[in-house]
Amino acid sequence: MGKIMHDYISDYIRNLIPEHDGILKELEEYAKENHVPIVHKEMAKFLEFMMQMKRPKRILELGTAIGYSATLMALNSNANITTVDRSEEMIQIAKENIKKFGLENRIEVLNGECIDVIRSLNEQYDIIFIDAGKGHYEDFFNESLRILKDDGIIIADNVLFRGMVATDELLKRRKITIVKRMRKYLDMVSNREDLTTTVIPMSDGIAITTRRQNNE
Repeated sequence: MGKIMHDYISDYIRNLIPEHDGILKELEEYAKENHVPIVHKEMAKFLEFMMQMKRPKRILELGTAIGYSATLMALNSNANITTVDRSEEMIQIAKENIKKFGLENRIEVLNGECIDVIRSLNEQYDIIFIDAGKGHYEDFFNESLRILKDDGIIIADNVLFRGMVATDELLKRRKITIVKRMRKYLDMVSNREDLTTTVIPMSDGIAITTRRQNNE
């Protein structure tokens, strides 16, 4: 649990969210048993909400792990999903999970450095979900804008990074570089005049960014 709000609030919000069953429950149990990080329960529910609200046709995910969040988004939308990870081990596990659950026709798994893969893509995406390489969010974001639809949304997870981004009181020395870069990322997306961004202090911090539309 990220330390970005009082524990009693986090616990209350988390207890409001029903438990998954079936496919997602199986993946959650695997992740817990094998110490593989996946999105927090609150973030999973947020992604479900965004699938229903945005009804995306095409999604790009940076950070595949075992394929949990890609599977969750696929089950809650009709979107085609491209997910990227640099770990060959994770890619293999994710592909096995996706095939096992019959989603291989809608989820494409790519192995490589996220920044290189983004630069190679030419499709336009309704949603880009950033959940990889916390020290590289700004680079991912800048490259992602080229392939983001005009009304598309970029969702970035873990932007408050266990509360360390918001206060130096929680900062650990070995995390200084990541925290500085995440603060730079949030400053950038919050202050660019062509963008509008909101940061939600839920889970480990979520930033949602879209282009500012000209309503004239």
